[in-house]
Amino acid sequence: MADFWKKIKFTKGKNEDIKEENIEEIDTASFFNRLKSGLSKTRKGITEKVDYIISQYQGIDEELYDEIEEVLITSDIGMDTTMEIINMMKERARKDKIVHPQDLRELLKEIIYSMLEDDIEEQFVQEPCIFLIIGVNGVGKTTTIGKLAAQFKVQGKSVLLAAGDTFRAAAVEQLSIWATKVGVDIIKHQQGSDPAAVIFDAIQAAKARKTDILICDTAGRLHNKKNLMNELAKINRIIEKEYKRENRCNLLVLDATTGQNAISQAKLFSDAADINALVLTKLDGTSKGGVILAIKNQLNIPVRYVGVGEEVKDLQSFDAKQFVTALFD
Repeated sequence: MADFWKKIKFTKGKNEDIKEENIEEIDTASFFNRLKSGLSKTRKGITEKVDYIISQYQGIDEELYDEIEEVLITSDIGMDTTMEIINMMKERARKDKIVHPQDLRELLKEIIYSMLEDDIEEQFVQEPCIFLIIGVNGVGKTTTIGKLAAQFKVQGKSVLLAAGDTFRAAAVEQLSIWATKVGVDIIKHQQGSDPAAVIFDAIQAAKARKTDILICDTAGRLHNKKNLMNELAKINRIIEKEYKRENRCNLLVLDATTGQNAISQAKLFSDAADINALVLTKLDGTSKGGVILAIKNQLNIPVRYVGVGEEVKDLQSFDAKQFVTALFD
């Protein structure tokens, strides 16, 4: 779970094979600007509405809290998480003797940051390592794998992909396109093959080649939970035999545009596999970015990557301070 995660940071570097992707340098400052731009819809749905409500009040009362509560709920933060935020605001306001409505804005910002901030000491995944990428179809699993592979290669890491989604038509082909684009090898079988067999062969290939990072795709179907759980359990048993705990990580990819449905997906996949961290994609295309709070608060699984665009550089490690700053600026 959350206490396992060993955070990987991207560093600057160059690689001739992926120059055309324009990711020779991972620029944190420019990513913040894209994050800020990507959160514009969420900002309008949360902070701008809260700002307007606060401006209408001369003092702090229950009616003001009720209006803020409504904004948070409708922005997909969820009922439980919203009530926790409101209760924390009331308690802090009483404790700090806050009487001006304008001061509630900074208080809300501090509370949101405290809920997103991880107190886990930053460490590194030990190499050689394996990433198992999990998630339903359409959330951006294949794109996430390609972007991660590209960024790891920029660091000078050797990367191998495993086409473990043998169920969905064209899944293997799409991952192969990314492998070619990035300039990394891929292990694949025919469509309909046993996904666990693909992962096993990929692991053996990664070990034989002394590959630094193996990234494995998985099927995203949810219509049959039993089959999903059995398939992931089988894959995890193979991985556990070949990699120590500190060398492996299960990343669940969620689509921010689905709002509260993302939480349901996370719960289901948590039943099927030990989820170490989350990737939240498509933040730039939704006003439902508040769901990141609900996910972190309800599931206590850290969000470690966020996506705010189509470019490779638009997927980066999640930073709570950056996120909150971009949301409230």
